[in-house]
Amino acid sequence: MEWMPEFRLGWLNGWIPLLLLSLTDIILFLIFPKDVIKRLFDRSGWTRRQVLFTLVGKLCALLCLGMLIFTPLKIGSIVFVIGTTITVPGLFGLASALIAFRKTPLGEPVTNGLYKISRHPQIVMASVVLLGGCIGIGSWSAILLLLLARIYSHFSILAEEEVCLKQYGDSYQQYLDGVPRYFVFF
Repeated sequence: MEWMPEFRLGWLNGWIPLLLLSLTDIILFLIFPKDVIKRLFDRSGWTRRQVLFTLVGKLCALLCLGMLIFTPLKIGSIVFVIGTTITVPGLFGLASALIAFRKTPLGEPVTNGLYKISRHPQIVMASVVLLGGCIGIGSWSAILLLLLARIYSHFSILAEEEVCLKQYGDSYQQYLDGVPRYFVFF
């Protein structure tokens, strides 16, 4: 692992995990009904502060994605093996979370599948995929940018939960009380 990796375009860069992440999203979004997609990206009811912090988080995420795209994977090294080992389950987890989201009727909160152990498994699993990519390129700075992106995205998660609480009421409050926000205990 190094702080600042060497940037260069190449066929075996960190864009490969990004491509896999994007293809997972795109393929599933193509088979989802439009009302499910709309629900997935609904940002109504957010405050200006929540929107601002989300934008800062997205900027950090874009910088991280840029590092992944322009940094070669450390193929043949232990960081590549660790990164791949982290990326693959993250992709399957993301697909599983999106499918559970799709199967849930529009008037109900999503509580099936990975949503039984995390209130935001899509974000957790996408973060796992990106973490695997950051490790695969061997970059501490990419990991730091990913961490900053996720810290700022916490505000969008809080906004989402406020909107869901207003929309679903007591059933969502019970869900909030029984399932951790991110995973296991956090």
